[in-house]
Formats: sequence, C-alpha cells, structure tokens
Amino acid sequence: MPSLSDVFSPDGLLAGHIPGYRLRPQQLEMAQRIAEAIAGNKVLVAEAGTGTGKTFAYLVPALLSGGKVIVSTGTKNLQDQLFSKDIPTVCKVLGSPVQVALLKGRANYLCHYHLERAQADGRFFTREDAADAARIARFAKKTRTGDKAECGEVPENSPVWNMVTSTRENCLGQDCPHHKECFVLAARREALAADLVVVNHHLFFADVMLRDEGTAELLPACNTVIFDEAHQLPETASLFFGNNVSTAQVLDLARDARVEGLASARDCLDLPKVCGVVEKAAKDLRLTLPVEPARFSLAQLGERPGFDNNLVGLIRELDVLAALLETQAQRSEGLENCWRRAGELAAMLRRWQTGADSDYVRWGETYTHSLQLNATPLIIASIMQKQMSGHPRAWIFTSATLAVQKDFGHYCAEMGLNAAESAAWDSPFDYGQQAVLYAPTGLPDPNTYTYTEAVIKAAFPVVQASGGRAFFLCTSLRAMRRAHELLQENLERAGLNLPLLIQGEGSKNELLERFRRLGNAILVGSQSFWEGVDVRGEALSLVVIDKLPFAPPDDPVLSARIDRMKAEGRNAFMDYQLPRAVINVKQGAGRLIRDESDRGVLMICDPRLITKHYGKRIWRSLPPMRRTRELGDVLAFFGAS
Repeated sequence: MPSLSDVFSPDGLLAGHIPGYRLRPQQLEMAQRIAEAIAGNKVLVAEAGTGTGKTFAYLVPALLSGGKVIVSTGTKNLQDQLFSKDIPTVCKVLGSPVQVALLKGRANYLCHYHLERAQADGRFFTREDAADAARIARFAKKTRTGDKAECGEVPENSPVWNMVTSTRENCLGQDCPHHKECFVLAARREALAADLVVVNHHLFFADVMLRDEGTAELLPACNTVIFDEAHQLPETASLFFGNNVSTAQVLDLARDARVEGLASARDCLDLPKVCGVVEKAAKDLRLTLPVEPARFSLAQLGERPGFDNNLVGLIRELDVLAALLETQAQRSEGLENCWRRAGELAAMLRRWQTGADSDYVRWGETYTHSLQLNATPLIIASIMQKQMSGHPRAWIFTSATLAVQKDFGHYCAEMGLNAAESAAWDSPFDYGQQAVLYAPTGLPDPNTYTYTEAVIKAAFPVVQASGGRAFFLCTSLRAMRRAHELLQENLERAGLNLPLLIQGEGSKNELLERFRRLGNAILVGSQSFWEGVDVRGEALSLVVIDKLPFAPPDDPVLSARIDRMKAEGRNAFMDYQLPRAVINVKQGAGRLIRDESDRGVLMICDPRLITKHYGKRIWRSLPPMRRTRELGDVLAFFGAS
C-alpha cells in the first residue's frame, strides 16, 4: 500500500499520471486528517477552499482504507463526475481493483411493468410523446442498466418518463411479473456488492428513512460515509426527516387505477368515474391557491376560501376510491397496490390535517400543477444523532463553504455533530492578485422599490469594462427577470452586441455550455447558479450579487424556526439567519476564481455589507481579495487584464 506522501508528493503517483499535477500542502494535510478519521471511526467536518483538490483528498484515503465507502454528493453533476472521471483516475493511480457502483433514485430507472402498461393504455397527449414511448421501448430491449440518462434520444424532461418509471408508492415489489429483470433491483445488488458506492444526498436520506420504517437496507453497511457538498445537508435532511403529501401523488394514483382497471377490471364501470371524481377533488384543492408557485404557512392556507373544505373533500373521495378498489384488489397485483396507496394517501392527508407535534411546522408549497403539504422538523440535530449512532463508522462532512470565519459552530449545532473534529484549509489561489471585491457606493436600501434599477445602473459600467463574461446572481426570480429586462435595454442603448442569457431558457447544463462557448456572454440567474457551477478561464470574469441572500423572513419554515429560537432566548438572526447567508455568499463568490490563471471581480451591491455591523462577518468570511469601493479601481483592473 502506498503512503499518502507517495501519492501526493511532487514526484509521486498522482504526478506520474496527471499532467500538470502540483503538490498542494492543503490537499495532503486534508487527506491525512481524513485518513485519521477513517482509521478512528471519527466525525470530521472539513472546509476546503476552491482549488484545494478536496475530491482526491478524500478519495485517496478512502480507497486506501480497504473498507466499504459511501460517497454522497449534493448534485447529479458531481455524482456523474465522480463516477465517470475522478474515481477511475484515482483507482488507476493507486492500482486499486475496487468495485464501484453508481446508485440513483428509482425515478432514474426504466420500469418494465409501467412501460408495458403505458404501451397497452396508449393514452399519450401528443404525437411526440407517442414517439418518445416507442424510442424508450427500443431502449428497453438493449440497455443493461435501464438508466434513463443513457437514452439520449429522449429528453430527460419528457412527460413519458413519469409513465414508464416507478415510484416507491406504485412499485409492485416481489409481486411484479418483471421482478427478476428489474433495473432498480439490479442497481441495488451492484451497490451491495461494491466497495465504493456513489449516491446523492436525496437517495442517502431516502434510504435512512426506509431503514427507519423497517424496510430492507438499500445501501451497503459501510465503514465510511463521505458527504461532499455537505453544506446542502441541513435542508435535504429537513426534507426527508419530515412528512409530505402532494396532489401530484393523488393524480398519479387516479391515473394508475384507471390503467389497472382497463387491464384487469373492465367490468367495474364505477372505477373510471370514481377516478375522475378523485382527480377533480385534487385539482380543486390546488385551485384554492394562486397559480404562481409559492409557499404558504398553515395560517395562510386556512385563510384561503375553500381550502379546508376541499381538503376534507379530497380525503372523502380517496376513502370512496379505496373502498371500491378493495372490492377489486384480488384481480391483479396492480389493483391491490392502488388500493393500498389510496388508503395511505388518505391517512397521510389526515395526519397533516390534524398534526399536533410542536416540533414540526406544517405548511404548503404550490407548483404549476400541484400542491404539496409538508410537515417539516424544526430541529434535525437529534434525528441526525440517532441515524449516526449504532454501527461505528467514520463520517466525513466536506465542502468549500461550511464555516463562518473558520467557526463551524453553526453547522455542527444544526446537524447535531457535537463530538465532531473540524478543520479548514484556505484556497491555494492568490486571491490578492487574481481578484477584486467591489462594494459600490451610493446604492439605496435593498427594500427600495427601484433597487434592481440602481443595481444595473451601478453594474453596467463594470459589464462594459469586462466585455460581458459575467454572472448576475439574484436572490429572487422577480429580481432576476427585472435585471434581465434592464440589461437588455442598457445593451441596446449602448449598441453592445453581448449575448444575454437567463435561467430557464434551457437546462442548466445547456445554458452553461452556451455561456462557455460564447466567451463574452452575460448570464442572469437565481438560486440554481449560486453553486455547483464551474466555468474556468476568461469566459467568466465578473460575478455580480444583487443582495445578501437572506431567506425571506415570511418563509413558513424559517418563520417557525425564528419563533422557536426566540422562545428559547436565542438570537435567531445571529445564530441562524446570518450564518446561512454567509455560506450562500461564499457559494456565490466561489463561482469566480476556479483556476490558478483566472482573474475577476466580485461585485456585491448590497450596501448592508458595509453599513451593518454584521457586514464585516460576511466579507471577512470571503477569500482575501483586494477590496475597493471605487469604480476606477475596477475599470483599471479590467484595463490591465
């Protein structure tokens, strides 16, 4: 077995396999701390600045440890990069014959049973959907994995995928006639046999919850769990340790029950009618709320005319459907499954309706065509501690953004990591030479009605000086759309032919590819582009942040957390809201310098960065860039580029 020094040294194994590899002391130190944590079954929280090379810093000791390892990521992009590129590279460097598996959620795998049902039903809304179904059927005959990402002919967002993949609710399990050839089970078998399994946070916590319910473990019992992009975990854990039920699940049930009835109970003439009544009840409940997607507190939901009555009505109609399905359940596995689901959905809606647990906050979120009712835990620390107890293993939490001025107290308290060791390594980049932090003067209070106009007025000279090559990161969709309009007007007025892109015009990956290819574009985005985005080189030389990203205080979950913390005598702003905002600013700022040769300006427009006492905690948490309030310094920086 090679030592870590053998691997990371200037003439070591990595240098021999990777052109241009250079020793970064931070990378070696991080690898050593992770190796110690793995050997001692410890909990380690590790922040590593951009450019540290944290992926290799955890993969090398993990693979040298000889135990079973789960690596969990926050994004599908990193999951794919690890599996396709980083892990094969490290395995080759170490000469390590480990078995590696990539495990995704079941919605990523084709389901033979539901494909068969969809083809038999044939109710496709458009000609294109019918063509997609035919392409997927051909793909099913030749694929080994059933992973829809491998079916390049059909877009990932095609509505047909929902009809030919399974959910936990509509999977027939061992009763399925295609049980032996199931792609989901095959992927899980590979994961159980593998030495290293790559998952994402959603799947990891979904499995944790299933274990809680006494279901078979999906992920192998392992010696080490490594969370990359660990700053996302509190939100993901809250989602999975809570309960939710949506009208989309009800509509899926009605559709499946109708299809199963056509296949196995054509003589049950009441079934299509009752399914129609249930669909209408679900849609009526959604229509009690505005069309525009939004979040609503329990009190706000109760104030909506018809909400309470329509919720009662939906539960009643689900009970009617469940009673009817019970009379037909013995006729097929599919009908029996629908009967069980109808009862479960009615029970979940009742539980939400009557929920009395003060540790959970009840709220609703609307999407274009559905309403989701949530019960979210206000504290996840104790739940997380319970999940981490039991079998001794190492737990590694790593990200470029976990601390506030090197202090991990906020993160560890929220996650229940009381006994964790922590360590932070600065980026090896020379931020003093490579980057400028610009906080312009004269901007109004961020709550001012014309604030976005003032931001664009202040930023446009910088955009001209940088020749485009810019990200505009906005804290709301409304500000994003307004910024895009104003930039369009300014570009036309100045006669500048710079490509202007906006989030939503295409998929995130498509937009990034266009941005890189164009070389002088401006991309206006909201939450999606604050993190997990890597644009190296001159294509990105300016990042503009419109406001400090504090979560809106009227958000139902945040509002309930603030009330609880105040009741406990704590300062919710300093203990919770500010640390969250600092981590989000660090994520946004991290888009700018991705390589040793990158140069750029980070422009934070919010005057609170300077005028408020807490502003110092924010900018002191950022990399050590040169700081200025003078536009002339920024123009000179670009003039020297």
